[in-house]
Amino acid sequence: MKKLAFLFCFLVPANALADSGSVAVDTLWVVIAGALVFFMQAGFALLESGMARSKNAVNVVMKNYMDVCVGSLVFWAIGFGLMFGVNESGFFGASHLFPSLTDPWHLTFLLFQTMFAATATTIASGAMAERTRYMGYLVGAMLITAVIYPLFGSWVWGGFFGGKGWLAELGFIDFAGSTVVHSVGAWCALAGILVVGPRLGRFDPVTGQARTIPGHNLGMVALGGFILWLGWFGFNAGSTLQANASLGKIALNTHLAACAGAVGTLLCRVLTGKPVLLTLTVNGSIGGLVAITAGCATMAPAHAIITGAVAGVLVVIGMQVLDLLRLDDAVGAIPVHGFAGVWGTLAAGIFFIDDPFNLQRVWVQAVGSVAAFLWAFPAAFIMYWLLEKTLGLRASNLQQQRGLDYAEHHETGY
Repeated sequence: MKKLAFLFCFLVPANALADSGSVAVDTLWVVIAGALVFFMQAGFALLESGMARSKNAVNVVMKNYMDVCVGSLVFWAIGFGLMFGVNESGFFGASHLFPSLTDPWHLTFLLFQTMFAATATTIASGAMAERTRYMGYLVGAMLITAVIYPLFGSWVWGGFFGGKGWLAELGFIDFAGSTVVHSVGAWCALAGILVVGPRLGRFDPVTGQARTIPGHNLGMVALGGFILWLGWFGFNAGSTLQANASLGKIALNTHLAACAGAVGTLLCRVLTGKPVLLTLTVNGSIGGLVAITAGCATMAPAHAIITGAVAGVLVVIGMQVLDLLRLDDAVGAIPVHGFAGVWGTLAAGIFFIDDPFNLQRVWVQAVGSVAAFLWAFPAAFIMYWLLEKTLGLRASNLQQQRGLDYAEHHETGY
């Protein structure tokens, strides 16, 4: 046996053995990273249910649990082909619907991208919490995963099997999805809260002043934030699709931006003489993570810190803007994923390590951010409006008063 192995080493070229080992290591890393991204669903479930009232905790967790289940199946059937199929037009993939892939690397890639699709879909869940009917939400989640998310994704990341998206042709930078995943998810969430309306009692009917509706378990919020932070290492570093020397820099930039996001939120509250809230601080760190996602591979660590800190401030300002506009985002998903996502996308152009402050590159980044809004928001608004008129999207006043745990699931979390 030893003689056969010795002979094999001479017969098989050394570079073939090296290539085989490299593919195996890359596959292992991407599968681990995909598992970390999947674990982010637990983070979202904890954070969003913790920010909701106890009477709606089961409903929020059920949305997070099932949107990844139905979304993954729909993305496999339709979304993956629209996003990564042969993209000769620059606008959508035209192959690999209901894919029957056999190449191990293609299957690994499908696994990793399925986890990204689930992340984009679940962003709307928290924003629309505590007044959205369960089946209406799930149908909306399926349509986001099948059409809205993958079509925009094809403009930036498309052409895995041939061709290239039109934004990619322009040189748009979005390494791991500040815009593709997070801003698209946030603009869907914005459309959702406009259609479904605010929770009962969220705004004073006479003055319009926002009233705080506190979450029931802030310990869960903090734990969810930490889990999301951990998962983000897989989200960003896994987007290399290789186990190479760039992983350390990407992971470091990811961590520093999250830290700076929390500090930016803290300083903003202290300097304005307002209480330093746990919920805002956790959201500030997630805003930092969202912002660095576009440029984590192409920024110096110092610029990652600036990017995260600005994102933390934008989260605070964004929450105030939504209150002034009487828009009820139950968890702050729109400032965290939308406002911070736009900023991070611009920052990826501003702080591009090989050619910083290139106005042409920043312009392309702005075009991509605007394109994401102009596609995702109207498409999601029409989708949610149709769902409200057909299946029904907003829970009745009585259901909201009783709590959606009982009204929708006939269970209670506590």
